[in-house]
Amino acid sequence: MEKNAETYGEWYLDIVEKAGLSDKRYPIKGMNVWTPYGWKIMRFVDSFLREELDGTDHDEVCFPLLIPETEFKKEKDHIKGFDSEVYWVTHAGLDELDVRLVVRPTSETAMYPMFSLWVRSHQDLPLKIYQIVNTFRYETKQTRPFIRVREIHFFESHTCHDSEEDAQRQIEEDLEIVKRLMGRLCLPYFLLKRTDWDKFPGAHYTVGIDTVMPNHKTLQLGSVHHYRTNFSVPYDITYEDENGEHKYVHQTTYGMSERTLGALISVHGDEKGLCLPPSVAPFEIVIIPILGKNQAVDVAKAAKDLTNDLKKAGFRVKLDDRDDRPGSKYYDWEIKGVPLRLELGARDIENKVVTYARRDTGEKGTIPMDSLVDGINGVFDSITKNLSEKAWKFQMDSVTELSSVDDIPKDTEDTKLRIYRFGWCGSPECGHRFEDDNDIKILGTPYLHEEYNGKCIVCGKETDTPAYAARTM
Repeated sequence: MEKNAETYGEWYLDIVEKAGLSDKRYPIKGMNVWTPYGWKIMRFVDSFLREELDGTDHDEVCFPLLIPETEFKKEKDHIKGFDSEVYWVTHAGLDELDVRLVVRPTSETAMYPMFSLWVRSHQDLPLKIYQIVNTFRYETKQTRPFIRVREIHFFESHTCHDSEEDAQRQIEEDLEIVKRLMGRLCLPYFLLKRTDWDKFPGAHYTVGIDTVMPNHKTLQLGSVHHYRTNFSVPYDITYEDENGEHKYVHQTTYGMSERTLGALISVHGDEKGLCLPPSVAPFEIVIIPILGKNQAVDVAKAAKDLTNDLKKAGFRVKLDDRDDRPGSKYYDWEIKGVPLRLELGARDIENKVVTYARRDTGEKGTIPMDSLVDGINGVFDSITKNLSEKAWKFQMDSVTELSSVDDIPKDTEDTKLRIYRFGWCGSPECGHRFEDDNDIKILGTPYLHEEYNGKCIVCGKETDTPAYAARTM
């Protein structure tokens, strides 16, 4: 099926099923089963996050799933933001609980009572922890695998600091981690400071991490939050400074979800199926023996030897020696997005080469046997660069400079959707009016400085601040 703005929704569900990424038949809506191939991809993303967090002096933890209602309600803005989305546990067996329990929608209210016990002195700071767990939110909109689900595979880091300035340094570190992670996934993104009415419940400010989908809607992959003391005050997280004075800690969080897999599918896939970056492909290479009538045994043995040699060199390799036509095998592995296909026949063996085909471009060629490892690594570098450049081009080409609200199409068909950049004075009145009149969401203002000279699109005041708006997934 062709992937475009009109067919994206149907295309996406078709690819998820054909590539065997998850099974939606579990008898709770929005709680799908992770099947082996999809789970392997997600584990690579998790491993990149662990590598980054461990390398920046974070410690991994694992908190309980259930949160007492008494702790959950300590931060009023937080509970207001999640009240309609949480699952409640009200009974243990036949006995009604004295205190209801929340099934974790996020972990601030689970962790912070413990932080108040762990943090005592300035010597305990900064406290930097993270966990990779499942969270649960009662999603009432139409569910979609990895993008809109009720049980969410979730990464979250939480930090405590002795000052607002040190917490801000943590935000900058988080955004560097985002940059490196997205580079490995070849995913483009905007960093947009959310409006006050759209920031995370309880946050001082929120930076959203947004990518553009094939239907020109945006998908929030994750977010970074600066809390100041908004949580440490109600949860009494204090430290004693060098002078013996007790002060509240400043806090941050950084979270991402399985939506990264939804974005990988959507951004890189095509009419043939998935198109995975080598970094996250469960199999980087599939080897297809081309068995002729007279030398089938020799070719089969050479293919096995080649598979073992490449595995020893550190590649993730699959030998497809099924009794099936090569064309059928090509089709199967193209759906699964394997970056590189190697074909080995009698003529290749005679010429001391391996024939290759790239999944991203379809380009074919040969690599000499005596320089195979270097040749494959070179192809992988080229694939990574191509996927990244293509994705960034689509993202930036989706942005339209908006000088008047009259230029926004009133027809909301996906083919006419865009990401809009325009001047905004920053007032909530103008922001709400823009959203209400045009049925479109202000994603926020650039976290990193962008040059802009113009007028607020609503009130006409001079402004040097651009804003971005889009319809969202």
